[in-house]
Amino acid sequence: MRVIVDANIVFSAIVNSNGKIGDILINSGKILKFIAPDFLRSEIYKHYPRLTLISGMSIEQVREAEFQICRDIKFISEEQIKQSEWIAAEKLVVDVDPNDIHYVAYAKHFRCKIRSGDKALIKGLAKKGFTDFVSTDILYAMHTEKNEKG
Repeated sequence: MRVIVDANIVFSAIVNSNGKIGDILINSGKILKFIAPDFLRSEIYKHYPRLTLISGMSIEQVREAEFQICRDIKFISEEQIKQSEWIAAEKLVVDVDPNDIHYVAYAKHFRCKIRSGDKALIKGLAKKGFTDFVSTDILYAMHTEKNEKG
């Protein structure tokens, strides 16, 4: 299953790589394929000071957590997404959260779901009929089932 991961999910996993989200991103490579917009790399870098403050980790520890979390995420440049997907995504997010256009465009392009912790985005897009989101609990159940089967 392919899943688009957004910034807040990656940030959460970096801050708590031993939690469910971190475990899923680090250890689910065989069953779950994670995709993210290329700009997410620079977003992580830009937020290093905040991530160190929130986590209590050193910058080196944050970088190591980032490496572990992002190791199996496939970062894809925005140019690879069809213009029609950007237009459709813009119509959906324009009055919900325009900053999340990337995630919706990628989900449409790759025909997959988004893992986001942004409840306002999820609720706002659901009102417009866009429900391509997946919860951490569902991903964790898939991850756990994979590990039990070996």
